[in-house]
Amino acid sequence: MMKRTALLLTLILCLTAALCGCTAQDQPAPDTAAPSATAREDAPYTQIDTAQAARLMQTEKDYILLDVRTEEEYKAGHIPNAICIPNETIGTGEIGALKDKNQLILVYCRSGRRSKEAAQKLANLGYNNVKEFGGIIDWTGETVAEPE
Repeated sequence: MMKRTALLLTLILCLTAALCGCTAQDQPAPDTAAPSATAREDAPYTQIDTAQAARLMQTEKDYILLDVRTEEEYKAGHIPNAICIPNETIGTGEIGALKDKNQLILVYCRSGRRSKEAAQKLANLGYNNVKEFGGIIDWTGETVAEPE
């Protein structure tokens, strides 16, 4: 009788393990959710190169050029008309300098790592026209420095 009970329990455990291994959590979730106006993970932003960014700066009128380096880096040299909002300060709250979530925002940093992070954070906050173009080290256009 003990062997039969042990065998039955083993069989039940094996079946339970097999069934739990095939749950919906292993399947990709269907993409049926409507876009939300609230913050979400991995919202889209567009990655472009510096030449595309330069063309947009020439053809677009109402855009924000966003430098996400530190204030010190920004003061040492930045693209003209850029505003500085360091990547580290972009969180989950509203950003006073970026009021219109539909406005074109062109994002750059030094090499491209922080600008990608910042662009993703902005997209997650609901900014829907974010274009990230890498780092100022690849910029061939004009730069300006703040007087000391």
